[in-house]
Amino acid sequence: MKFLVLVLFVTAIHAKHEIYSGWKSFFVKPVSHDQLSKLTSKIVEFDLDFVSNVAVNREGIVLVKPQYQVDFLKFLSEENISNQIHSEDLQKQFEIDDQKIEARKLVTRSVNGGRIPYDNYQTLDVIYEYIDKIAEDYPETVTLVSSSKSFEGRPLKYLKISKDKFASNKPVIFIDAGIHAREWISPPTVTYAIHKLVENVTEPDLLENFDWILFPVVNPDGYVYSFERERMWRKTRSTDQNVLSQFCPGVDGNRNFNFEWNTIGTSNNPCSDIYAGSKPFSEVESRSVGEIIDEHLDRMVLFITMHSYGSMILYPWGHNGTLSHNAFSLHTVGIDMADAINKLALPHFPNYVVGNGMLVLNYAVAGAAEDYAHYRGIPLTYTLELPGLRSGFAGFHLDPIYIHQVCIETWESFVIGARRAGELYGKTNL
Repeated sequence: MKFLVLVLFVTAIHAKHEIYSGWKSFFVKPVSHDQLSKLTSKIVEFDLDFVSNVAVNREGIVLVKPQYQVDFLKFLSEENISNQIHSEDLQKQFEIDDQKIEARKLVTRSVNGGRIPYDNYQTLDVIYEYIDKIAEDYPETVTLVSSSKSFEGRPLKYLKISKDKFASNKPVIFIDAGIHAREWISPPTVTYAIHKLVENVTEPDLLENFDWILFPVVNPDGYVYSFERERMWRKTRSTDQNVLSQFCPGVDGNRNFNFEWNTIGTSNNPCSDIYAGSKPFSEVESRSVGEIIDEHLDRMVLFITMHSYGSMILYPWGHNGTLSHNAFSLHTVGIDMADAINKLALPHFPNYVVGNGMLVLNYAVAGAAEDYAHYRGIPLTYTLELPGLRSGFAGFHLDPIYIHQVCIETWESFVIGARRAGELYGKTNL
């Protein structure tokens, strides 16, 4: 019987990842801005998918479909861009990754007394069960909000954490994750923040001085789909945006915000991973974040959207590379957050880079959450790219053994970011 279960499991994994048969992934490392510019200019032509962001003298990982591999390697050779193979066969690598996750389920455990484990990637059901239980057990400080549903009808759940149920004029801190479905390391950092604010409070000033909104999985449909069907699924799962959406569902939620929408770094092709949708806020998932901003705009001082991978803290303006009037504060607070992480980080992961999103990555992104939130008037807004996928690490998710470590060090950046936001902008909101 056990052998039959094993056979069925392996067969299911194989079928699940057949779409990636023949795909390869490459480490690439540009050593100049010219090389970086030429590399990023090929994203559309070769349909490149950077799962780990690349920068000057900073290695990234890119997925390449079979039909583009010869031309892509020729381009790298002509431009003398350093590269090496990361995975010869994505399908086989995803199968190995799935088996590793399943194996860890046999030894899963709770960390630091919390109800949710931080030694493996969790399904949406586990995450939702956790935040439901937190709201039930700590009603004096925690409010569960679930007023909207995703395109496929799943509740969009987030927590409001406050000592006085948002009745005062305390500054508001907002953190979300999971708008890009495949970035599995991002939701644990938000559930861990919930744990630290409610269950294992070691920084009581963070509740005394701030109200918090924590949204662990903005895109639940895509998150579930990435677990069950396509590991690298990035978008939502809507099918009403274009005549082709029935065949190519979904919108890139982080290109769907109503600021410079669909002007650069996006696509009108619904089959593209960076499809911006038919209009700004076409997706209920991104729209729900916009509604939270609307509701708390007068008090929100810090907005962080969690992504992976790259070990970067990026700030506006990402659509054109110009600097905000608030650039000095954005940069210095970002540096403080990065320093807090770097002090705790493991030695085999790179130090965080801090800077303007377009200038660091050398490609523009329009309709992104970080730019939209800043455009609306929130003084400190960041995209935080979590660590992972260094040379010598094979998988396409950060090995589960590092999840707890990433949560611990990222929490320290939230602590510093909140305190600095309070120092700089809290008094104007009291």
